[in-house]
Amino acid sequence: MRVFLYIALGSALGGVARHWISGMVAARVGETFPWGTFVVNALGSLSIGVLAGFADSGRIGLSAEARQFLMVGLLGGFTTFSSFSLQTLRLMQDGDWGRAAGNVMGSVLVCLVAVVIGWRIARLFG
Repeated sequence: MRVFLYIALGSALGGVARHWISGMVAARVGETFPWGTFVVNALGSLSIGVLAGFADSGRIGLSAEARQFLMVGLLGGFTTFSSFSLQTLRLMQDGDWGRAAGNVMGSVLVCLVAVVIGWRIARLFG
């Protein structure tokens, strides 16, 4: 039960950070391209890479709770793109380039189609 609380707290903090950073970037550079989301996704991916790299090397000891709080909660709340990026990296590290490419292309395509379908469903009933 304690792990769920850590994840919930991390998610809340990550979501607030995402909103703040995304808004700050958009206010500075405009909204003709989703730069705020782009920056958040890149920062989240960089952060999860750093955490995973340190954890894998044994340079820092992260408890299971700390990993759940930071990776699933904080960075998951900040951006789920970070998890996607780490999973794709793992496939590449394993030499599974076909699955890595499939994950990238499939995720982008399926998620874009899903958002279009969701938007259309909302328009039908809204």
